[in-house]
Amino acid sequence: MDTGTHLVFGLGLAGLAHIDPVVAQNSTVAFAVLLGTVLGQQAPDLDTLFRLKGNAIYIRQHRGTSHSIPVLLLWALLITAAIGLVIPGLPLLHVGLWTLLAVVVHVATDLFNTYGTQAVKPFSRKWISWNIIHIFDPFIFVSHLTAIFLWAFKLAEPQTIFPVLYSLIILYYIWRTLHHFFLERSLHIKDKDYMPGDRYYLIPTINLYAWNVMKQHADGSYTIGELKQKRLIWLDTAQCACHPAVDASKSHPDVAAFLYFSSFACAELKEHEWGYEVRWADVRYRHRKQYPFVAAVLLDRDMNPIDSYVGWLSESRLYKKLRLDTP
Repeated sequence: MDTGTHLVFGLGLAGLAHIDPVVAQNSTVAFAVLLGTVLGQQAPDLDTLFRLKGNAIYIRQHRGTSHSIPVLLLWALLITAAIGLVIPGLPLLHVGLWTLLAVVVHVATDLFNTYGTQAVKPFSRKWISWNIIHIFDPFIFVSHLTAIFLWAFKLAEPQTIFPVLYSLIILYYIWRTLHHFFLERSLHIKDKDYMPGDRYYLIPTINLYAWNVMKQHADGSYTIGELKQKRLIWLDTAQCACHPAVDASKSHPDVAAFLYFSSFACAELKEHEWGYEVRWADVRYRHRKQYPFVAAVLLDRDMNPIDSYVGWLSESRLYKKLRLDTP
């Protein structure tokens, strides 16, 4: 989820912690738990600091080890220990368990996004992304803000507000999961161009009733469209290029990082007088008729790299970044 959503989750879990009598009866403990849940919700995303080492390293690391099973407990222990040093005499078991819950909820909610996480690392490096909830979900965010408002202005007790909130959130996740499952399963029926071997992927948008759709063909190409009000519309196709320059690009660190993360990368090749432009795009992310998550490499005629870029960019900014006007 986005940073703002993780923040309201942290505040909401601090409110939910009041069902614990040890927390509810002591304002100092309640404050310590608030610190633990807010920090626990943000801690796994400290891997954003890898941006300082370059986009390729960031793409390899973001939502990787920092979101993995062994590190969840480590985050909780570190945060709890830090709070215990600042506020002595706390019941650290209670603070630690609520902090651990916040860390676990962070990673669990990220699994429902398209970006996903490597939550089962080191047992597997597979990226798990269930494509069910958009990275920013208005219902989740607004429902949390409403509950926090009621708590802040003492319009109801947190022991009442937050169990109701999280019961609704759990039901919402169940509904979205089932809704996604049955919609995705029925896409081949809606598609008059369906061919045996086609695979469909339903991608959430910020609109609850609008989905992006990918159809992967047996030859590895893609058709991209959208499902709005149960109406399927195809908008674009992506033919993945096969060429020695494409193969050569895979050994470049930027492209290698991109392919490490994306299972839906498709290469486009353009030939120039000076060499080749190979652009890999993740076809899950289509915005305003473009694919902004890319890895691009310029190669000379001997397949030596001239320039490269990996990350999120519009096409015009990408061309400026690669200095295509002066290769």
